Amino acid sequence: MSDDGKMVVICNHADAPHVMPTLIMGASGVGIGDQVILFFAPGGAQALVKGELEKIGTPKGLPNPIELFNTILEHGGEIILCELALENKGIKVEDLRDERIVIKNAPSFLLDAQGAGLSFVF
Repeated sequence: MSDDGKMVVICNHADAPHVMPTLIMGASGVGIGDQVILFFAPGGAQALVKGELEKIGTPKGLPNPIELFNTILEHGGEIILCELALENKGIKVEDLRDERIVIKNAPSFLLDAQGAGLSFVF
């Protein structure tokens, strides 16, 4: 566990080179017992739409992104979608791949992220 036990990962691109490290770090964080918060900014929002992780497939030598996503949620991690992405990217709540995805604005995310011992941006 990191010193304060909180890890924040921000994803701002919906392609595999950005989504995969976001999910790998998130799953690794919950695996060591950290409180994990993933924030998908509008640029990364499409990755949370049904069917998008399936398009990534399982890149050679990497874990399956769907399994990583599920591991994060099943072990208490929080996956947040920036509310600006809904209108900006034309995403509807019912289009999201999981009902446990939380929609928040940036200030709410920043309040949640305060005090994180680890932070990553992809």
